[in-house]
Amino acid sequence: MTDRTIGFIGLGVMGTPMARNLMGAGCSLVVHNRTPAKAQALAQLGARVAGSPQEVAQLSEVAITMVPDSPDVEHVYLAEEGLLAGATPGQLFIDMSSIEARVARSLAQRAGELGVQTLDAPVSGADVGAQEGTLSIMVGGESEAFERALPILRCLGRTIVHVGGAGAGQIAKACNQVLIAGTIEAVSEALVLGSKAGVDPQALLQALGGGLGASRVLELKSAKMLSHRFTPGFRASLHHKDLRNALAAAGQLGVPLPGAQAADKLLEELIAEGLGDEDHSAMLRRIEARAGHRVGEQPPGER
Repeated sequence: MTDRTIGFIGLGVMGTPMARNLMGAGCSLVVHNRTPAKAQALAQLGARVAGSPQEVAQLSEVAITMVPDSPDVEHVYLAEEGLLAGATPGQLFIDMSSIEARVARSLAQRAGELGVQTLDAPVSGADVGAQEGTLSIMVGGESEAFERALPILRCLGRTIVHVGGAGAGQIAKACNQVLIAGTIEAVSEALVLGSKAGVDPQALLQALGGGLGASRVLELKSAKMLSHRFTPGFRASLHHKDLRNALAAAGQLGVPLPGAQAADKLLEELIAEGLGDEDHSAMLRRIEARAGHRVGEQPPGER
């Protein structure tokens, strides 16, 4: 890995630990962030700070992007000082953001016209996975580009799967977000039902975790839900964005997603309350509001 210079654009909750892991693996890093101050911690570790995505492309063999949404990725790629403005044939650009599949396919085509290989490689695992280098990475693009990227991706994730051509990674991520949102909603419903019926929530979670209802959501999110301390591992607003992408793709394909629509409604309500920066497990708040009961409180009949 030490013979590669890698560009990294987007140093948020996910991007910064991912960049650190690449540096820990011996990569030379060129970084850029819309808010320049976020690049300084990496600069102190030896990363070079670029003034624009164009400069990142000019200084790197491989460039990775990790930004919030489709318009952000399009801007990074297509702006006057964007990645494609500094691109040269033979480079590899890996977008690890979660965006619309149609945008991923469009950017792959634009980059391909310049002789640049691309992959859409969104991730799952939240901030903990980014910090520990254990992300699940769903990759769309050409097989040759995937094999070329694999040593880099192994520095960032544990489960790395090539799921198909351009845009396929984003479809896989949409499926992932549908599954997670539905599970958070189901755990919230179970907690509120059990708690309002008088069952101790901690005991309930222990029982559920030993059966078929066990899940990573139950394992990783239950502490936030019991404490009602929703410090974000993954913000509700970002999950809402991802479900919008999933519902858009489903609409184009004629696939009903009633569970995703219900979860998305809860996320919309959180955002309307000004809670979009809380963890997505704060969906629990909306189930509690509808039930008139806060998990862990004494049930009405026992007061």
